[in-house]
Amino acid sequence: MPLVNMKEMLQHAYENGYAVGAFDLINHDFLEGILDAAEACSAPVILSLAESHFDYFDFEQLMPAVEKAARSASVPVAIHLDHGESLESAIKAINCGCNGVMVDASHTPLEDNIQMTRNVVEMAHGCGVPVEGELGYVPGVEGEDAERHPGKVSYTTTEEARQFVETTGIDFLAVSIGTVHGRMRGEPKLDLERLREINQALRLPLVIHGGTGLSDDQYRRLIENGVVKINYYTALADAAGAAIRDSVAATESNGYTQLTRGVRTAVSREAERCIRLWGSAGRAAEVLSHCTPWLPVEHLIIYNVNGLDDEGAKAMMAKGRDVLAGIPGVLEVATGSAVKTDAAYRYTWLVQFCHPAVIDSYRDHPDHVAFADQLFRPVAGERISIDYEWIV
Repeated sequence: MPLVNMKEMLQHAYENGYAVGAFDLINHDFLEGILDAAEACSAPVILSLAESHFDYFDFEQLMPAVEKAARSASVPVAIHLDHGESLESAIKAINCGCNGVMVDASHTPLEDNIQMTRNVVEMAHGCGVPVEGELGYVPGVEGEDAERHPGKVSYTTTEEARQFVETTGIDFLAVSIGTVHGRMRGEPKLDLERLREINQALRLPLVIHGGTGLSDDQYRRLIENGVVKINYYTALADAAGAAIRDSVAATESNGYTQLTRGVRTAVSREAERCIRLWGSAGRAAEVLSHCTPWLPVEHLIIYNVNGLDDEGAKAMMAKGRDVLAGIPGVLEVATGSAVKTDAAYRYTWLVQFCHPAVIDSYRDHPDHVAFADQLFRPVAGERISIDYEWIV
């Protein structure tokens, strides 16, 4: 149950002056280490999956484990797509279980960034999913992510930020004020006055990308000026790598499990350090009471067909599974037939939506309308339909 509405989670952080860690994960060791830290601290946490890391894991295969782990946690959790590359990436992420998305068009001209982000917002809000936008450009300097974020820093301006928020409808804004993806070279210099002005102008939860390498005081001042989500990966990767090096030095074994056995603990230790530093420790209970649980909606139809034999009905359902599964907010499409031949209704659809908002957006989506009007409704006049939420 503790998979919760991410917008409400971050709004609570904004109103109460702390930041939630958005820790990028690349495998089960990172997933378990991050959640271990959040549980140890009784803190809300965001499990972040960056499209720039998809070379390291299969997103569709890892997501069921991420969602199951989130729902099994005792602390509030959100699952976020970080640095998505397209509208299609955001749709796929939502349909795989993410309840927050960010498509990064910050490297494009402002007009293109606005248009791309607005398209994502329109789609995601129709699924009840909040959207993070980025304005200004945060480059990479050193570390694994540096080559994925080339170029020079481009700072966020207050006027462009105001225009961007008003024209896109985003829920959170990632700003560029001097951080970098990867490791800092030398002492980081943050434009905190710029951040203060942006926060005063927008009064919107703000996000920092490139959270590794800042001082305790810099983190404190970021949070004082509206930053409530801090993206963090490089230091976790470094801690994991150091644990492997220690294992190599301590044993002559070449066994994978022997060499990686310390990774989960190392990731957990570094994540816990950040959680306590950023002020989210001990907040789990109040966040859970503030946030709406993120629970799916089941769209159930039981029906009989006229004018189709059993093979024809199965062909119609197969077509529907292909079409409907691609609609934003659809987590799963299942079809079936009654076990007993004398059942009052012969066939069924079970379509799982990620959020109640999808009831309306799904109904009006052109792919659903075309399938329903052309292939389903003409043969399924006798039917019962119901939408219901889980009870936990």
